Amino acid sequence: MKNAEDAELLEIEGREVRVTHPEKLYFSKEAKLSKLDLVRYYLSVAPGALAGIRDRPIVLKRFVNGADGEAFYQKRAPSERPSWVRTVTLAFPSGRTAEEVVVDDAAGLAWIVNLGCIELHPHAVRSADLDHPDELRVDLDPGPGVGWEDVRAVALEVKAFLEENGLVGWPKTSGSRGIHVNVRIEPRWTFTEVRRAALALSRAIERRVPTLATSKWWKEERHGVFLDYNQNAKDRTTASAYSVRPLPDARVSAPLHWDEVSECDPADFTVLTMPRRYAALGDPHADMDVAPGSLKGLLELAARDEADGLADAPWPPHFRKMRDEAPRVAPSRARSAPKAEKPAASGSASRSPRSKMPLLVIANSPSEEAAKAGLERWKDKHPEVAGLLAVDDILVDRMRGRSSTWTRIRVNLRHVPEDLRPQQETPDPDDDPTKEK
Repeated sequence: MKNAEDAELLEIEGREVRVTHPEKLYFSKEAKLSKLDLVRYYLSVAPGALAGIRDRPIVLKRFVNGADGEAFYQKRAPSERPSWVRTVTLAFPSGRTAEEVVVDDAAGLAWIVNLGCIELHPHAVRSADLDHPDELRVDLDPGPGVGWEDVRAVALEVKAFLEENGLVGWPKTSGSRGIHVNVRIEPRWTFTEVRRAALALSRAIERRVPTLATSKWWKEERHGVFLDYNQNAKDRTTASAYSVRPLPDARVSAPLHWDEVSECDPADFTVLTMPRRYAALGDPHADMDVAPGSLKGLLELAARDEADGLADAPWPPHFRKMRDEAPRVAPSRARSAPKAEKPAASGSASRSPRSKMPLLVIANSPSEEAAKAGLERWKDKHPEVAGLLAVDDILVDRMRGRSSTWTRIRVNLRHVPEDLRPQQETPDPDDDPTKEK
């Protein structure tokens, strides 16, 4: 029921949840959805959505101005919260700690959606053991111009490879252009070990389908579908099953059966269609917790890769430098004439020098639309150069700071003759929230 303060009071499994500004539009372009519509969507698929987040610390990604507005990440639980909302203390690679929310039931789910959490971003650990993940996450991220059929083909290759290593993958659409394959594992390995296993998997898939898949961390070195092994590093989260994504059609990250992967269309899964699908089919991932698997096979593969001279791949920038990690510098910033290398230490992997990539930063903005408009202005200013760019020479980076997100657009001039390459100009727009004013 509504009250005089423009709020809807919901009773959910014996608990009251107050939905403030229930009629506020959170989607207004293609789908027309209010905040209360989002709450009702999540309640309609609550058992499935809770299966992906229950008993896990969750990062609150808040869209307080709706899907078209700028989102911010909130790790710390709000000080004003219901007494039945649980928290745990999570430590981060930076050394900081935070009390993060743990959602246990449908009322807690509705409560975080009321805070503006369109998406759900759980960590890969349970509250009783915050140091040993029980989930390996395979994030298939297609590059510019990569078709959905290639993403599906890579996903099916991942399925086969996992089965060869005694593991079961559970696929879902990412809710955007990719596919996630989650693997339930025994909580015996550290984050570093799980990431090491994910890197071995990514490299194996790249070897199997080299024209379709890549394990390269730096965007300017990628092609095809990127297997983002770093999603398994501590403090990284991905949108969980049934999460709504901030796209104009209110698309959802939809759990799938494997026999659906080869024919599915991610646009079919939205806030408006998923409740009917859930009511008719139930949750395709309902049995995910039945038989956790072992990483033994993947870790043995990682050991063989390392013995063959493959160094650890780059970690995310806020992590400390790791032993045997490849240089954590983008090829575009690499020295064009590297100094003579010191002899490799005994037992460490040798590394080949990399050539410098000719990249320009075109735009920085919290608004992806504004950044893309800046790219079009740059193309109009340099039409001959723009005509020489391949689809994957345009790099759209979704950047994330401690509490803010923004879009950076770069272009790779590798296909442009040197005498035609423009110089770096001030990005337009140049609204990077991490820069000092």
